[in-house]
Amino acid sequence: SPQLAASLNSTRKTPVSMSTVKRRLRDAGLLGRFGRTEVIDNTLNPNFVRKFFLDFFFEEKQNLRFDISHSLALSLSVTLPLPLSLPSFSIFLFHSGIPGKKLGAIIFAAEELSNCRDIATMQLCANKLDKKDFFGKSDPFLVFYRSNEDGTFTICHKTEVVKNTLNPVWQPFTIAVRALCNGDYDRTVKVDVYDWDRDGSHDFIGEFTTSYRDFSRGQNQFNVYEVLNAKKKGKKKKYINSGTVTTGISSEWTFIYIHFSCVSMCVCLCSLTGNPSQPTSLHYMNPYQMNAYAMALKAVGEIIQDYDSDKLFPAYGFGAKLPPDGKISHAFPLSGDNENPNCVGIEGVLEAYFQGLRTVQLYGPTNFSPVINQVARSAQDVTDGSQYFVLLMITDGVISDMVQTKEAVVNAAALPMSIIIVGVGPAKFDAMEELDGDEVRVSSRGRFAERDIVQFVPFRDYMDQSGNQVLSMARLAKDVLAEIPEQLLGFMKTRGIEPRPPIPPNPHPLTLGYSFYTHTSA
Repeated sequence: SPQLAASLNSTRKTPVSMSTVKRRLRDAGLLGRFGRTEVIDNTLNPNFVRKFFLDFFFEEKQNLRFDISHSLALSLSVTLPLPLSLPSFSIFLFHSGIPGKKLGAIIFAAEELSNCRDIATMQLCANKLDKKDFFGKSDPFLVFYRSNEDGTFTICHKTEVVKNTLNPVWQPFTIAVRALCNGDYDRTVKVDVYDWDRDGSHDFIGEFTTSYRDFSRGQNQFNVYEVLNAKKKGKKKKYINSGTVTTGISSEWTFIYIHFSCVSMCVCLCSLTGNPSQPTSLHYMNPYQMNAYAMALKAVGEIIQDYDSDKLFPAYGFGAKLPPDGKISHAFPLSGDNENPNCVGIEGVLEAYFQGLRTVQLYGPTNFSPVINQVARSAQDVTDGSQYFVLLMITDGVISDMVQTKEAVVNAAALPMSIIIVGVGPAKFDAMEELDGDEVRVSSRGRFAERDIVQFVPFRDYMDQSGNQVLSMARLAKDVLAEIPEQLLGFMKTRGIEPRPPIPPNPHPLTLGYSFYTHTSA
């Protein structure tokens, strides 16, 4: 399906804080948060830099809702095909209590993106920029614009402000090439240079235009651009320029380029409480349809197994009493074979899962840390980028060893490892939300996790109301796996690990490790 880039700016009577975009989940009646803009303070006309990338489906009516946070709480809805008919369009906001009173407008722009997935890291500095501040020098920052097909420009990046200097050096930044030029390397890119002012009335220093192809010529060298101010040039006969900007660029690998050569997955399965022979059990072994745990395992496993060459997955369980002495174990092979815990394919894992439920006594407690630590020990032995471990845990909610689990997550964040937690059943998952560090990074004993490696989702949010299991599994897999590429790339970048050369034809298969764990409790 085509992919769109949507951008926002606004004109309103009061300063805008931020805008939250929600979209209706496919084949569902609920709205889920899709993204949030940055916060822009002290301006009546914010031009948001952050873009929203979403798939466009011709056969569907896709509803978007925009929640605007500032002095008033505002909300408006649009239908996705509408932006495609015009380069940009505006929606006016009216006061609900005063008919006809406008509160401003939101301006939308959208265009279809190319399939370009290149990523570039840019480093820029400037020399001898114009002095704009009376009591100082200048506080320069850069604004990048992508040219549109209709000749207009759309903001796509803004650097930080460097205070009180005419020779600023900005921090390197990473940008998707398609955001910069929509995949057209010859499309014009305009860069404005401003002097920052506290009141928001930033002074224009000058501009220069280029293209991504021209930027790319700076690989392993630098390009120098003259900053020009047309008004100043028209007034001064001896005007040369308003300074120069020097750029350097380096390409980065995306997940699609590297995952086949350096990813291995280690997956953990946790089953839940209740006698599996009873229909009231959440892990009831129904001969006619899968239970929620099997659905979650199959949904995720069928996707990640394509990254494994031999399709052999060691599958483990924990938190059950094992025969014959009833000893509690937190890491036992579901197949019952201590010498060879491997299962052939996802179907083999499912078979071992149900076999384990028939042979062990469900008990407890729900300890996460032993599983995380066991996978972390494997990941600790392979930090050269040749393997990446993903731990999938399916559970009913309450963690018995939260303190130890948080410490295990903090330690694992420094390793090539990600953790997916799927909550099954009606339980409250407050503890799981704490581990999912989207808002606040997980910490233990004063140490914060260096990366966000935990993704938590409650399966009930993805269950199709009509009972369509295929649709439910597709929704779950799409969401829980969405963060894995970024987490993998984040680890590789911080360690300076680059993709290995392409594998020659007919290579010896590379054995990649998966592990499945299941928690069973009474």
